[in-house]
Amino acid sequence: MYLFICNLSIVDIFYTSVTVPKLLHMLLSGNHIVSSAQCYTQFYFFFTVATVEEILLFVMAYDRYVAICDPLHYHRILSYRNCCLITIGIWMVAFLNSVVYVTSALNMSSCHSNVIHQFFCDIKSLTKTTCRTSQLFIVVTFIEILMLGFIPLMCTFISYFQIFSVISKMKTKESRKKAFSTCSSHITIITIYYGAGLLGYFIPPYSEVLDIIFNTIYSNIIPMINPIIYSLQNSNIQSALLRVVRGMCFLEKVSRPISMWK
Repeated sequence: MYLFICNLSIVDIFYTSVTVPKLLHMLLSGNHIVSSAQCYTQFYFFFTVATVEEILLFVMAYDRYVAICDPLHYHRILSYRNCCLITIGIWMVAFLNSVVYVTSALNMSSCHSNVIHQFFCDIKSLTKTTCRTSQLFIVVTFIEILMLGFIPLMCTFISYFQIFSVISKMKTKESRKKAFSTCSSHITIITIYYGAGLLGYFIPPYSEVLDIIFNTIYSNIIPMINPIIYSLQNSNIQSALLRVVRGMCFLEKVSRPISMWK
């Protein structure tokens, strides 16, 4: 489980590393020009980390499914060796998949405009500048949506349906609470990730402001929220946070002025 969480943290670092440095350079220098090579390179790495996160979220859902529904075989099914092989396979698939997708995107011809109304190069903003999409790109896009969007999400739903059915049959309240706390962080991250992603891609093409807002949430805010969500599950961090809050409340009470009444 912690191996997958570690990889999720690496993905979150890469998310912001792909988009934020170039954005800061444009804001500080005032030069908003991005070459085609830079644009497609940024799109390649952004699509790679997005692919890794989508597959990784499904694998983490399967990890919880095995831990709750088949706990006696957990260490056999998800041994350290198997988890390492799964992790390496996820990254290899993501890099190879991005090569295929970016290659198909390069065959599109740009004629409408060379201006991208977005703070980074993504597929939605790139397709707005094209006048003709290749047949290969349409086929690859359909396969990508099916294999990396729909199927992992459906498998995640099926995993959690089985998990909740097992949790509902547990006899003690503490067992149900412990099992649900194992899944709560992952469910929260999946809801935020897919919710922001779907809203961002279903926004009408004329709503450029909303498009930028949701892309900012998707590519920058969510990677910062993920470590906080998983950290709050740790009991040591919970107690440390409570101590900080109590200390702040105590300081506020001490600094409050005392009125003297005769």
